[in-house]
Amino acid sequence: MSLAPLSATPGRAGRRPRTLGEVVRRLPSSRAIARRRWLIAFTKWVLPLVALALLGVLALWPEIDRNINEARVSFRRSFAIPESGQLKDARYHGVDNQGRPYTVTAVVARQAEPQRIDLTAPAGDVTLESGAWLMVKARHGVYLQDTQQLDLSGEVVLYRDDGTTLVTDSAAVDLKAGAAASAAMTHVEGPFGTIDAQGFAATDNGTIIRFHGPGRLVLNGSGR
Repeated sequence: MSLAPLSATPGRAGRRPRTLGEVVRRLPSSRAIARRRWLIAFTKWVLPLVALALLGVLALWPEIDRNINEARVSFRRSFAIPESGQLKDARYHGVDNQGRPYTVTAVVARQAEPQRIDLTAPAGDVTLESGAWLMVKARHGVYLQDTQQLDLSGEVVLYRDDGTTLVTDSAAVDLKAGAAASAAMTHVEGPFGTIDAQGFAATDNGTIIRFHGPGRLVLNGSGR
């Protein structure tokens, strides 16, 4: 007995029957085509503008960096005294002629004149290149911004980290030159002994101190 050949089931009119694994692709809508065209046009305009902006920033960066540094220096050169003319817990940062940083603080800073600031309980410290540390403090002080001069009065104490302590009634400190001097009676105590003098002159941020006579020196281990 013979079998009749199987025939494919006819589909809808006008459609080709799909084979197994065939992928049907849908044509994009008019809205999708318009959106794609808009993105392409937007990218063509935006990318050149972004590149131009980056080039402009790179070209102007040296000038921007210089302005930022000038603003920092201007801020560091003066106490930020408010309009009231008085500032509590004032702090000033600067550098001397040799680029060594120093700090001056005060419990209260009051703007007495455009270039003069009166300080209550001023204190200053500096770290030398060798790592040595020097500190000075007093009851009162006057800071002259234009010359970076600090005049101290009332129990002026100068301390070095080697244990040397100098006490006097008044002293003038040149923050820019890293020098200090006094013509008042001065008492010094240190690892070497004690000194009583008619004043002193310190240079190189207190590394070298000379005393004015007549004076008295008592070395440790010697009789009075």
